[in-house]
Amino acid sequence: MGFSAQHLLLFLIIALLLFGRGKISELMGDVAKGIKSFKKGMAEDDQPERPAPRTIENEASNPDRTKVG
Repeated sequence: MGFSAQHLLLFLIIALLLFGRGKISELMGDVAKGIKSFKKGMAEDDQPERPAPRTIENEASNPDRTKVG
């Protein structure tokens, strides 16, 4: 007793009657925005954090550092 194509078609017609065409498209747009923001958040987490770049000002302000070489 599985779902056939007729069952799915009937379900889609009932959903369309209950929610209307505009409401379903809004819902799908919200789902797409959620997926996009999730992917963006995951991409930001994958990028490693870089240490602060060394500058001449940092080296000049710490005269007690000894250079090896």
